[in-house]
Amino acid sequence: MGTLYVPRLPTIRDVEVREKKVFMRIDINVPIDPDTGEVIDDRRIKAHARYIKEVVEEFKPALVLGSHQGRPGSLDFTTLEKHHELLQKYTGLEIKFVSDVIGPTALSSIKSLKPGEVLLLDNLRLVSEEVLEAPPERHATSIFAKRLSSVIDVYINDAFATAHRSQPSIVGLPLLVPSAIGPLFEKEVSALQRVVSGLEAPRVYVLGGKKVYEHLRVIDNLMRNKLADRILTCGLLGLLFLAAKGVDIGKENYKLLEEGGLLPFIPRARHLLLRGAPVETPVDFKVRVESGIETAYIGKIRGTVVDIGEQTAEIYSELIKEARTIVMRGPAGVIELEECRKGTQKLIDAAAKSKGFVLIAGGHLTALVPRELENSDRVHVSTAGNSLLLFLSGEELPAFKALELSAKMFLGW
Repeated sequence: MGTLYVPRLPTIRDVEVREKKVFMRIDINVPIDPDTGEVIDDRRIKAHARYIKEVVEEFKPALVLGSHQGRPGSLDFTTLEKHHELLQKYTGLEIKFVSDVIGPTALSSIKSLKPGEVLLLDNLRLVSEEVLEAPPERHATSIFAKRLSSVIDVYINDAFATAHRSQPSIVGLPLLVPSAIGPLFEKEVSALQRVVSGLEAPRVYVLGGKKVYEHLRVIDNLMRNKLADRILTCGLLGLLFLAAKGVDIGKENYKLLEEGGLLPFIPRARHLLLRGAPVETPVDFKVRVESGIETAYIGKIRGTVVDIGEQTAEIYSELIKEARTIVMRGPAGVIELEECRKGTQKLIDAAAKSKGFVLIAGGHLTALVPRELENSDRVHVSTAGNSLLLFLSGEELPAFKALELSAKMFLGW
């Protein structure tokens, strides 16, 4: 784990894209109903649509869009016809679609694309190389990267949510053509810079959801870099730290930790506490019992935890309202169930009422963010989950590395 550092990355203003043939890597990987094939949540598509339209109107490139959807073998692995329809709807642009990625049809379509026109390729993961993880230098020699680079002038990465992946469309292409980050990626990087600047205290992190192991790494790195004044834990992470403190969390919740393979991490959580990690744990929960959902206080927990309790939500909300930097990653409860969303919603409302900068990440969590907050300069709703977690854990993001290499090769940085 290392120091949190946002490298200098070339932006779309640093490369010549006007009327050039540009491949833009986007991330419109969205939840899909496995029974109907319909898109369940199109917020990512809407976010990208805004910036695609801006790029087309300002620079008039011959714009080729590429994204993945799901992974081969998964229920949400599908083609991008529905995504294409939604992109056209939200951009208001005529966007061509080709049921191909690097075959003759795709390459011919790219070659014939004129300035101001937009083309969406099919699911990039239809090409087997696109699911492989390898260093940038190796992916630069892939058939995927070599074929696409032969028909484009510039590569733009506008998919920060995939920055933790080391695949041809993310790390291979930047080594073959001049490259930069797009406007949505730039907005994500700007939010990261504000978080790691360490200038706006108190700095409060709210960590919940299912990414317990990843959050332990984040807490460790936040301590090393002295970036957190308080870390408010929820969900399984909160239960883990309570168990680390020796609190009886009830047999049902020990079973939850066991089923998630989390019991071995209790000593690690205890070690973080002994090192002085500024971790706060819930004082009460909403639990599911045979008769329904009721409140349970720590030390007397019987039933399966499904949300933080009202007192915890109140305590956490007051800490959030006083903060100047707020990072929220993961929900406080099982928000798939409407009756288990109150804790999470109260914390989001508190962040909205604060005067600090707010970074909210994670698909399930962002689903509860009011639309009006998404347009606030003070609130950044990230399209990323895993990329943000890895960055906060001190890991180097492959996309960052590839773009830095590209800047040295093509821009002389």
